Amino acid sequence: MKSARGRLRWIVALLAAALLATTACAPASAHTLEKGFWGPPEIDGVSQFPIYEQLGVTIYQTTLTWASIAPTRPADPTNPADPAYNWPAKLDSIITEARGHGIEVLLMLFGAPPWANGERSPEWAPHRPSDFADFARAAARRYPDVRRWMIWGEPSRRKNFKPLETQRLGKPLTRTQARAPRRYARLLDAAYGQLKAERSSNLVIGGNTFTTGHIRPADWARNLKLANGRPARMDLYGHNPFSFRDPNLDNRESESVDLSDLDWFAPLVQRHLGRPRGKRVKLFLSEFTMPTSRGDREFNLYVSPRVQARWITKAFRIAHAVGADTLGWIHLRDEPPNGAKRVVHGGLLTHDGVPKPGFYAFMRGGLTIDQRVALRNGQAQLKHR
Repeated sequence: MKSARGRLRWIVALLAAALLATTACAPASAHTLEKGFWGPPEIDGVSQFPIYEQLGVTIYQTTLTWASIAPTRPADPTNPADPAYNWPAKLDSIITEARGHGIEVLLMLFGAPPWANGERSPEWAPHRPSDFADFARAAARRYPDVRRWMIWGEPSRRKNFKPLETQRLGKPLTRTQARAPRRYARLLDAAYGQLKAERSSNLVIGGNTFTTGHIRPADWARNLKLANGRPARMDLYGHNPFSFRDPNLDNRESESVDLSDLDWFAPLVQRHLGRPRGKRVKLFLSEFTMPTSRGDREFNLYVSPRVQARWITKAFRIAHAVGADTLGWIHLRDEPPNGAKRVVHGGLLTHDGVPKPGFYAFMRGGLTIDQRVALRNGQAQLKHR
């Protein structure tokens, strides 16, 4: 009898064989869906990148916080060697480790230092978008192996981006409320210019809404305009489609934008942000998760482990259907019990590292029909050993 770890390795080997067997004969126009992940680089000193590789992750996502890297104003802000910059020592090894497992790293640039935003906390936008853009240029020079750059995280939430006036439920944006997405648009566009000037291969992810927010995702996307009326430049539109209902494109359209709403949200993004340049702006679905036990510290609902797995499978089908660039997950492991305190229950592994059904659903996600058949056949063979 194989151990759980041995069983997992055997299934991964079958998956790799399936991928090799079908990739060669896949048509050149086939849609490739990237797999993203937000999770720890290591646990108790043990690298988690072998597990990310097993899951088929292609993009490891992590944050680069401007406020902590540049607590004082740099004299030469686009030069990463300026003494004011304090780059995180661990990030170089993370990038190297990820590359060794065939995974690229995405960096989310976030949080303004006090010297840039009037001595406020990091969620307050900088007074000059050019200051943030200079930091983005320095980061691109400091990390030449990184090509995906996310500009701020969920800025449609007041806790993440200020100044921002909350939109009233069921009401269109007022002129005052529209200032927040337009301020963010200037920030995004300035960073885009510097990142592309450094390397044209850099991909810039903007928007970065989530299911609800203090400004609704559709209105945020509609208002990412510059002073000249043109949309802010970006390569991909980031969105975190957390769902509180069974993911299904036949579900009723809602004002919040969960997985079931992506069939109308993707064309809206293209209509408002792909023009006038005629550029296709795909969705970058950075985060998805669903707790499998009550008492989660992030969500007030949960599903069974098997339902979590079904929702993951449906999420990949929807991401393919709308032509998304990437579907990502957040939380590798559940947090261990902590008395009466709420903890995260949205991992693909239990707190002690046992795979949930969702682990295998995520591993299978994004595969072609032939690849899924090969994997199922291999699993059936394993059961009879």
